[in-house]
Amino acid sequence: MQKIVINYPTRTGQVWPLYIAKEGGYYQKYGFDTSLVFGVHPAGIAMVVSGEAVMTAYPLELAMIAASKDGSLVAVASQYKKSLFALMAPKRFAGIRELKGKRIGVSQIGDAPYNYTIGLLNRVGLNQRDVEWIPLGSDVNSRAAALVSGRVDATMLTAPVYFKLEQEGFKSLGNISDFDEIYAPSVFLFKKSTITTNPGLAERLIEAHAEAIKRFYDDKAFAVKAYLAWNKEDRADVERVYDHYAQVNDYERVPYIPAAAVKYLLDHPMDERIAAQMRGYDFRKVIDNSLVDRLVKEGFFEKLYGPGIREEEERKAKLAFR
Repeated sequence: MQKIVINYPTRTGQVWPLYIAKEGGYYQKYGFDTSLVFGVHPAGIAMVVSGEAVMTAYPLELAMIAASKDGSLVAVASQYKKSLFALMAPKRFAGIRELKGKRIGVSQIGDAPYNYTIGLLNRVGLNQRDVEWIPLGSDVNSRAAALVSGRVDATMLTAPVYFKLEQEGFKSLGNISDFDEIYAPSVFLFKKSTITTNPGLAERLIEAHAEAIKRFYDDKAFAVKAYLAWNKEDRADVERVYDHYAQVNDYERVPYIPAAAVKYLLDHPMDERIAAQMRGYDFRKVIDNSLVDRLVKEGFFEKLYGPGIREEEERKAKLAFR
């Protein structure tokens, strides 16, 4: 068994397949003795760069920003589309435009909640300079606590955490899951040298997580059990999240990184400095769909899901970033 560490940067559905792969024995099946280590952005990038972790399951935008700095990182698969991620505020706010000049809580400037908030602000004609950003330095539970205590006026929260705040009288001003034009996928991010010195490592991890995703769709009871093993949430709330993700097929059976998501993130940078960095970079150097191509060619997904997956393979391959 090869001992490895994988970073998970959030305690949300974004990393649910990692929980299933761990609890269901799929890492072991593919030869890994895996430790899952939590750390919010930028900890995941730092762990991969230093070699402390072999990979992280990171938001595509943050992966693109990090990879375009020196080309030492590579994104190889995208198995998750987007979270149930709501911009929560007290009920005195009627809409997003009323947040102009208000305090918005994030874990770190530039993290996923920051980027998703900007996406929602942009939809009503606001931008990142129209609000005051309050970095809180921790995860979704800390952001929720800051909102309840009045330290911030609004913050992005994932389900099932925001379910509880709705019961307490807070309201959702917008949810990224309701807008197809807002892309928020996650990717598997590796250091290029890690893949070079460990042939087959990335492919086996894609396979392990693909099996976890199949188990997610096939076995609700086990999926919920695996989530609860890593997050002490209310079972009914987790089942509610499961039902939504299963209904919209939030986890990709054939995990190509889509070209449309890359284009969206290039068209919606978080600031002008990042825009300049990303605009002049050739992302074909750091976004690699060839490993998924290889698994398709070898028949891995067809063996896992049956012949019916061929149409999805062909459709996703045409939409993949090249």
